[in-house]
Amino acid sequence: MRSMEAYPRAAMERAMKVQDVMLQAMAKKITWWQAAEILGISDRHMRRWRERYVEEGYNGLLDRRRGKPSRRRVPVATVEKVFALYREKYFDLNVQHFHEKLQAEHGIELSYTWVKQALQGAGLVGRGRKRGAHRKRRERRPLPGMLLHIDGSRHQWFQDERWYDLIVVLDDATSEIYYAQLVEEESTATVMAGLKEVIERKGVFCALYSDRGSHFWLTPKVGGKVDYHRRTQVGRALHELGVQMIPAYSPQARGRSERNFSTWQGRLPQELRLRQLGTLEAANRFLREDYIAEFNRRFQVAPRQPGNAFVPCRSRDWSCRSNCVNDHRKRRIRNRWLSTRPSLINCWPITRSRKTSSARTAF
Repeated sequence: MRSMEAYPRAAMERAMKVQDVMLQAMAKKITWWQAAEILGISDRHMRRWRERYVEEGYNGLLDRRRGKPSRRRVPVATVEKVFALYREKYFDLNVQHFHEKLQAEHGIELSYTWVKQALQGAGLVGRGRKRGAHRKRRERRPLPGMLLHIDGSRHQWFQDERWYDLIVVLDDATSEIYYAQLVEEESTATVMAGLKEVIERKGVFCALYSDRGSHFWLTPKVGGKVDYHRRTQVGRALHELGVQMIPAYSPQARGRSERNFSTWQGRLPQELRLRQLGTLEAANRFLREDYIAEFNRRFQVAPRQPGNAFVPCRSRDWSCRSNCVNDHRKRRIRNRWLSTRPSLINCWPITRSRKTSSARTAF
């Protein structure tokens, strides 16, 4: 038995409280069941304490585990390896991302809580601030294809002086990423390229949720409401496909998309650095071939209902629509920008008089 001086004051006070309660039970002032209730332990554990008290007296009530190494203690060599990996290779990863790397690439099976507390205790990562109360999150759509989010995030994705836009299309029901590519700038052409790939691969969806960028909406007054009657090229193309467009009036309204971009910004630059990818072509190839699938495995959720709401679309219809956008050009005349746009109706395989019926038969 260890010396009494080795125990902290709190442990001593706890043992004295247990002794007082047990003495009352021995004097039959209370029952042993009531004593167990007062101490917050089970009847069985109360009997064990009673036996130890009879055999060893007051010392038998002290915690025998104190001062002994835990059987679940992480080996010192493993701790040093974890710290070395974070300092030398994964210094810019967040704790969750680093924990996944330890398991996937180094075979180190440790709990997330242990890794976080160890890094914080070593001063390698700071303690996160406590989250405040958030707005009530909108319920997800029940089926994939009912609502898609599209947005672009301008960021230093290569961790240097270069800024690029990451255009992402994700499903509201599952958070599955259907499209993610880095471009010089978010524009009508780059947005249409993303939508074209999603529609050709998955089908026509029901609604598209976006910000009020000029390639999605026309806003007569800056920061004001959108004009639903004056459509952009993206708006006209989606309108002909029967897709509803929904504008967002604040970043908070696009919370699901904004949180998704926060995850992208906290992971993609580090992945590009670890793989030594420094060009748009290499980064986009990595996104298409590897990272989108890995991202979906980590963050995709199951839909509330089976099935999906995508409708097949004839490829020639969408190809003609997207080609009309590529023909759009601007020229400067007398210090004014004038747009020369071909008629979208004339270059699509449906006539104005039969637009509604043909569009329905296409779906």
